[in-house]
Amino acid sequence: MEHTDVFMSRVSDNASAVMLEKAQTDCVETCFDRAGTQKNQCGFGKSGVCCRVCHMGPCRITPKAPKGVCGATADTIAARNFLREVAGGTSAHSDHGRHLVLKLKAIAEGRGAGYAIKDEKALRYNAGLYGIETEGRAANEIALDLADLLLGEFTSQEEDLKTLHLAPQKRQNVWEAKGIKPQGIDRMVVEALHRTSIGVDHDYKNLLMHAFRTSLANGWGGSRAASMVSDILFGTPKPLKSAANLGVLREDTVNILIHGHEPAISEILAAAVSAPDIKEYAKEANAEGITLAGICCTANEVLMRHGVPVAGNMLQQELAIVTGAVEMMVIDVQCCMPGVIDVSQRYHTEIISTADMAKTVGAAHMAVGGADPLSAAKDIIRRAVDNYKNRDQSKVHIPNEKETLVAGFSVDAIKYMLGGRYRASFRPLNDAIIQNRILGVAGIVGCTSTKQTSDYYINTLTEELIKRNVLVLQTGCAAISSAKRGRLTPETALRIAGDGLREVCETVGIPPILHMGSCVDNTRILEAATEIIAEGGLGDDLGGLPAVGVAPEWMSEKAVSIGCYFVASGVDVILGNPFYTSGSDNVHHYLHHEAANDFGACFHYIEDPLEAAGRIVEILNTARKKLGIDKKAERKLLDMKDRRDG
Repeated sequence: MEHTDVFMSRVSDNASAVMLEKAQTDCVETCFDRAGTQKNQCGFGKSGVCCRVCHMGPCRITPKAPKGVCGATADTIAARNFLREVAGGTSAHSDHGRHLVLKLKAIAEGRGAGYAIKDEKALRYNAGLYGIETEGRAANEIALDLADLLLGEFTSQEEDLKTLHLAPQKRQNVWEAKGIKPQGIDRMVVEALHRTSIGVDHDYKNLLMHAFRTSLANGWGGSRAASMVSDILFGTPKPLKSAANLGVLREDTVNILIHGHEPAISEILAAAVSAPDIKEYAKEANAEGITLAGICCTANEVLMRHGVPVAGNMLQQELAIVTGAVEMMVIDVQCCMPGVIDVSQRYHTEIISTADMAKTVGAAHMAVGGADPLSAAKDIIRRAVDNYKNRDQSKVHIPNEKETLVAGFSVDAIKYMLGGRYRASFRPLNDAIIQNRILGVAGIVGCTSTKQTSDYYINTLTEELIKRNVLVLQTGCAAISSAKRGRLTPETALRIAGDGLREVCETVGIPPILHMGSCVDNTRILEAATEIIAEGGLGDDLGGLPAVGVAPEWMSEKAVSIGCYFVASGVDVILGNPFYTSGSDNVHHYLHHEAANDFGACFHYIEDPLEAAGRIVEILNTARKKLGIDKKAERKLLDMKDRRDG
């Protein structure tokens, strides 16, 4: 058998390498094997110049055939394909948000069986942002008004999104000047598909501007609503300790994995697992309890609020089953690979789908909803407990690897950590940036991909940045990568961070890498940046901040949309994987250069993480110079006379 080290070219953590080796021994095919069979991927698709929007094609652009049947050029085709990716990503995150808003409305109307408003303070605060009257009103009245307003963000036809006003005024002015303020989220997506149909919009620049417009409907619309309403329904995250990697599974318990992106489903499962009757049911099955653990962004949702351990990020979903110790994987929407079915059939694991819009052939479907969602969740868990007796101990091997982590850094939590209960604010962070103890902020987000050694780019870049005094904010699978590496702890500041960042982290008691939630919670990063602007001393626009976004190992349409709303918000974005636009010099050049003229930011494709770190530092230093804070401020110890004179 090949040694585990051979598999480290595919993954960065030992637990995953061990499971890849076991999968090979067990004759189980995973996504890493399937990636190997796709080595010669279509060059036309990768360069973005394959068009199949009508059935006169597909048309592929080459030097000998520079136009499609209809006359579309590489510019038109690449821009249309790019816009369709943005529309797809916007749909995924915004539909997630819509489901949560509908849940809020149902609760407000007394139809939300099994659910309740857990954070009334968050409800009143967010309602106030939209001018909804809160004084002397019951929570359900306020919730209904907020839900109706947010549903209007999806359906509005002529009015700009109301959520746009949460951005700094100067950035709103940029969107106004460029004509990209979005109307209703649904309208933006429908218009994107219309524009990209045959015979409609052929101007690559016009198509790209609508891509940015559609992305804003996501970042400052659907995704923002998703984070906002999640906090109201399930509680605003606060720092807590937990653990990450496959070692969180146990040989003596029923192991249930929850995977996907819908917090409403994972919340009810988390509640059901702790019910006394369910605990007794597991005991009767001769198990020492039930271990509930997460995969992908569902993991981040229940981690942030309940401390449920993280079994792994997206590329570990099949490897978790290969442990042979998983009774059930419960899936909902997004990033749930159909390959888990084939893997599960080699073990005893059951795959249960729970979302009516996301069924998988080979999975049993058990919807969690209706009049008694808690009862439905308990039925799923009992089914997992019943499967415990079918575990084949000869196939069980759980890696030892697991790391402690601290997560739960919502914007409110960061403000509290910085200033305490009575002086919660971003002032200490702003001062640390102004004084050059912190060089700037990097938001590292996105997926993991089989095109790279999984987690390597994320972890290499993250560690290099904190060495250079850059505070890192993370979400999604990127945050799980750092968790598995053991970097989401305050002790990381002592071991790795530069002197200035270490001093700040020690003083405040935070890690130098802040886990801010799931991939939909990238809007929390923009919310934090807006708070920094409002606090003062660092300009009046997101575009002027010493801040950068990074998607090191992205692979999803969602990431394309996220990147676009960051750039449109004035934040440069570093990509570890390229867009499918290289077949059009004009489209590629606009996204990577000219966009800076319109938004003050653009995309940068950098394959090497150390080179990316250097480029990020350059971007941060340029911003600092423009703000006039490029020199380290001397800190003077004041005596009593100085204090009186001051």
